[in-house]
Amino acid sequence: MEAQTFWQTAGQWLLTNGPRLAFILVLVFVLYKLARILPGKILKRMKKTLDEEDQKRAETLSGIMSLTFSLVVLAVGGMVVLGELGVSMGPIIASAGILGLAIGFGAQNLVQDLISGFFFLLEDQIRVGDVVETAGKSGLVEQVTLRMIILRDLAGNVHYVRNGKVDIVTNMSKEYSRYVFDIRVAYHEDLDEVMDQIRRVDEDMRQDTEYGPNILSPIEILGVNELGESGVVVKARTTTKPVMQWYVGREFNKRLKKRFDETGIEIPYPHRVVSFDQGKQDWAAPVRDESASPETGETRE
Repeated sequence: MEAQTFWQTAGQWLLTNGPRLAFILVLVFVLYKLARILPGKILKRMKKTLDEEDQKRAETLSGIMSLTFSLVVLAVGGMVVLGELGVSMGPIIASAGILGLAIGFGAQNLVQDLISGFFFLLEDQIRVGDVVETAGKSGLVEQVTLRMIILRDLAGNVHYVRNGKVDIVTNMSKEYSRYVFDIRVAYHEDLDEVMDQIRRVDEDMRQDTEYGPNILSPIEILGVNELGESGVVVKARTTTKPVMQWYVGREFNKRLKKRFDETGIEIPYPHRVVSFDQGKQDWAAPVRDESASPETGETRE
């Protein structure tokens, strides 16, 4: 008899509240799917009107927004469903507050990560697609969440860096990038000629259809930076689009080496002079071999 009464009550409840509960569950499911998909769809539409830097920021924020909206939909939907099932929400909300406080004390690192991640996004310090160095690791930013930064280095290794561990962030691709050259030439070379050849190589690069679009301005020759043991160091730098500095810099070094070979400009290498000294007043002549210079007697190291 009690079982029959139970099934009658359940059937009556399903007839009165079942359709509304089913509607709520379907609505929660639809809203959850929209929260996961909609930010990405909006991003694709915005890419046509945004520049490259804004696209990076939008892509970074879309992942955070998708996760946040999904959690909000699930939390609100769960509370509504429990309310429909007749569960009183007052004690649950009070218990959740106490539980949240306890978790806050026990998971201070997690709270620190979330707060740091929030400010990273708010201040636009790191975005997906940037090349950064932080916490002793460097690489391309593949994902930024409120809890961690995911980097992939040149060797393909993936580094997971907690936001709370980040004290300093070096962003090597914010708005633009630069490649710095330390160009060493022999002491007997004409430095004006050397700088002229550097400018010519840069001009050829900027006119190149492949490399030119990535170079934002003519090369800056900063001058003689060092008088070293075996040569003079000329420092220069070129400004490129974000992340393209190594792509442009490697090609520039290759072309500059060829240009120096064509024009006879010497890139110095270490030399060693070997002699058998008999005393302070008796200096012996340097020992020569077939690879030595006939004028100086110097041999390669």
